[in-house]
Amino acid sequence: MNVAMLSNVEQINTMEVNEALLPILLAAVQEESAAKSENIKFGIRQRMHSGKTILNHTRFLGYTKDEGDRLVVVPEEAEIVRKIFSLYLDGYGVRKIKRYQEENGIKTVTGKSEWSTFTIDRMLSNEKYKGNLLLQKTRTPDFLTRKQKQNCGELSMLLVENAHESIVSEKMFEEVQRRKHRM
Repeated sequence: MNVAMLSNVEQINTMEVNEALLPILLAAVQEESAAKSENIKFGIRQRMHSGKTILNHTRFLGYTKDEGDRLVVVPEEAEIVRKIFSLYLDGYGVRKIKRYQEENGIKTVTGKSEWSTFTIDRMLSNEKYKGNLLLQKTRTPDFLTRKQKQNCGELSMLLVENAHESIVSEKMFEEVQRRKHRM
């Protein structure tokens, strides 16, 4: 079809490469990409073990980051989080909490009026609300697809206790976990 593929990074123009060498060249490029991916993962693990973490806080109700990249509590949002935990301990299930939030005009972290039961359930299990960080809960097994999967023991996880200010007490958090796992 006489169509060229150009790659700026590797400086490859398929019209200028011997057709027999192209698969070998592309395989080498893919191996280089895999090696870069492994180096990045290694760097992330090294930072993790030294106590430095990368944490998405933009969609994380109750916290933001300060100038030093540390998690800090957002008081108004923290009240919403505490209310969710309190409602659960008062016997509300996630559907009833969802209804309570929506009926009272309480917005999600992204500003939506409609809450997700999945989000509420995840919040109730998130150790960050008691001040801890569990690192490497997910993994990316394939550097090509970049699709994340739950880490079910394939990689070691690291628990950092008292990593930041808690929003709910350890006692409250643990009681919620006990009740969740009893059901």
